[in-house]
Amino acid sequence: MKNSYALITGATSGIGLEISKDLAKRGFNLVLVARTKEKLNQTAKELIQEYNIKCDYFASDLTLINSPEEIYQFTSKKLYSVDILVNNAGYALPNAFHINSMEDEEKCIRLLGTSVIALTKKYINDMISNGSGKIMIVSSVAAFAPASALQALYGPIKTFMNRFSETLNYNYNSMGITSTALCPGYTVTNFHTASGVQDEMDSVPKFLKKSAKRIAVEGVEAMIKGKKVSVPTKTWKLIVLLLKIVPNWFFSQLSGILAPGRYK
Repeated sequence: MKNSYALITGATSGIGLEISKDLAKRGFNLVLVARTKEKLNQTAKELIQEYNIKCDYFASDLTLINSPEEIYQFTSKKLYSVDILVNNAGYALPNAFHINSMEDEEKCIRLLGTSVIALTKKYINDMISNGSGKIMIVSSVAAFAPASALQALYGPIKTFMNRFSETLNYNYNSMGITSTALCPGYTVTNFHTASGVQDEMDSVPKFLKKSAKRIAVEGVEAMIKGKKVSVPTKTWKLIVLLLKIVPNWFFSQLSGILAPGRYK
């Protein structure tokens, strides 16, 4: 389709950057969204040069309530048809729940949850009109895991996002629209440093840590196929299966050994 684009949030680092590269490699034009204009500009230039696709960008902070509307207006004015929406941007708060300010909690919830809903609401009407569309919500294995001593709201929000993705499929599959919840486990990115839990990440065994590229490739493939949930790598598929059948208390004890600090 002429002027068909994939829009990716959090597109200049980690999983978001690798998703952008994988989509570009497949020939999709891109709209990149992240906070830093300089990084967006550089990333866009590199993707255009390497993959010979169209690539535009918009600097936006999705912790701000007006950002989804501003992003939508940008693509609308450019007459870009956003046929793929990748809700990837995210971070988590490092401190205990009672220490974080309510303002910080609200910003984090807005980024991980409300902005995902708002962007999806903005673009899904266009997808309905076009008779097709693909949505990816980058969630986490934390959506299936027991409550954690770290990042108290992160897991619950990701559980909510998985259910939101299920609801999108239930209501819009018949209109040619699919939503894929991508649920990676520990992934080597700057997420843990940015979220203040790099020490805990460093203590995780190497076999549990997966590359952002591998997560992105499996996630994009699942999205294109219209899969409802994607848990990349056999390791984490097995862990999610265990999470569904093993009592929470046992898994919490095991995780306390494999990921010290997450369960106390």
